[in-house]
Amino acid sequence: MVAVLIPAYNAADTLPELLHRAGTFVQLQDIIVIDDGSVDGTGDVASKAGVNLLRHARNRGKGAALRTGFEFVRLSTRYDAVITMDADLQHCPEELPAFLEARENRGSSIVVGYRNRIGTRMPLHRILSNTITSALVAARSGVPIKDSQSGYRLIGREVLDAISLESDGYEAETELLIKSALKGFRIDFIPIATVYGSERSHMTHWDTTRRFLQVLFRDY
Repeated sequence: MVAVLIPAYNAADTLPELLHRAGTFVQLQDIIVIDDGSVDGTGDVASKAGVNLLRHARNRGKGAALRTGFEFVRLSTRYDAVITMDADLQHCPEELPAFLEARENRGSSIVVGYRNRIGTRMPLHRILSNTITSALVAARSGVPIKDSQSGYRLIGREVLDAISLESDGYEAETELLIKSALKGFRIDFIPIATVYGSERSHMTHWDTTRRFLQVLFRDY
């Protein structure tokens, strides 16, 4: 059984559609929304939709939200894997079955959805940062990394039981890949749609870069 975990910060506008579409593929009781200190009613949207809602009283960052959700999944005997999705509709719920198929067919502990960079609406600065960070994470982890920044991932329970995340921000996703690779877990990649609209990123460029470098060069 798989859970779907959605970290959400001020996502009241996009969350209703995401939950409706995701509910076509998984039961609402298996969807977990982490309201990371939103001030726009994000938690109310999730509550009304009938999904599991976990709240942070203040905004703590995506990594902190992921840790809260992972602990919820880990303590449940219902799930053997979790799929993480962003709340801004950049991840298509219609691709959820492909992650499950990859885990079943390949024996993957982690399945990451990778996005085509060239010939898409991905902004140039994101193309450059994704290309560079993916190459750096590949060099650090010793495994090929096609998209280190993608938050659309399947993560097996065996990974959640073996790895403890420390990061609070977006760099937590890099930390997860590096620690998983160093422990020998199989990481596979599947293609997903590259979706960019008018949504605003909550990343702060220089702070995110600094935290990424700290995670990259940490002694594991």
